[in-house]
Amino acid sequence: MNLYEQQTGNRRKTWLIMLAFIGFLFFLGAGFDGVVLGSGGGFFPVGSLLALTVGSVSSAVSYFAGDKAVLLATAARPVEELAAGASDDEKLKLQRLTNIVDEMAIAAGIPRPRVYVVPDADPNAFATGRGPGKSSIAVTRGLLDALDRDELQGVIAHEMSHIRNLDVRLMTIVAALVGSAALLSEWARRGMMSGGSSRRRSGRDRDGGGAAGAIFFIIWAVAVIAAPFVVQALAMMVSRKREYLADASGAELTRNPIGLARALEKIESAVAPTQSINRGSAHLCITDPLGRQVNLREGFWSDLFASHPPMASRIAALKEMAFQGKS
Repeated sequence: MNLYEQQTGNRRKTWLIMLAFIGFLFFLGAGFDGVVLGSGGGFFPVGSLLALTVGSVSSAVSYFAGDKAVLLATAARPVEELAAGASDDEKLKLQRLTNIVDEMAIAAGIPRPRVYVVPDADPNAFATGRGPGKSSIAVTRGLLDALDRDELQGVIAHEMSHIRNLDVRLMTIVAALVGSAALLSEWARRGMMSGGSSRRRSGRDRDGGGAAGAIFFIIWAVAVIAAPFVVQALAMMVSRKREYLADASGAELTRNPIGLARALEKIESAVAPTQSINRGSAHLCITDPLGRQVNLREGFWSDLFASHPPMASRIAALKEMAFQGKS
């Protein structure tokens, strides 16, 4: 898949995932109207409208301001601001970072993204934003200290690929919709626990509701319970596929897959989690900042809940690219 096919595919997936999530939210809301509120809600679809509003507003806010929220949450600071009061050694590292970002932006053919540094000793990096011209790249201070120039170039190329391929837009919106689904699911569960479901069932009995109502209630109850897991699994599946593509695209930009492979090896050897980055932003990073064991393995459960592919698989793929490039 070439660059333009990836961009077109990501645009299409962004809309499809948004529609699928909003449709799921609408189903949760409609079930809340029918099962919890019952006749007490009258004919006004309170839950349905609430679900659509929450999903739509979350998507819009995430699309236009999600990158600012992520940068604020990680305490990231612009590289220019840090350079103003830095020591000579720090200025050299920050200048090297700025130069590499300029080089990779030119190689990718996109406007230079804003550059930030996260005050964390664990090596990591992420990109966030809406796409070329409206995105940012952030690296931790630990990454600047741990990597040489070729390795840092590989990491920046990986993050630049996320911007160029519109991965950042897709994952920012997915994160917002996952949060919306979890929130509505929690509201619906509390509604059931408060006794609304039993009132609704007794009303169906008096009105001769029949099997169709019972089946709908069962499906809705299962959806409410499973919603946080289903939407999280979907988000993680999208995230994992984007990482493999960004590795390949980054190696294409630098023409040096070994540089990124060595960087990933150093990042993997750091055992401490990236404390400045929380669970909500974990899928944006080049490696899982939480250090979860599920990201180290392959198999059914890892495929469901791992935010990143196993690092060993990514490194092996990059080394295979380098071998093929020499042949």
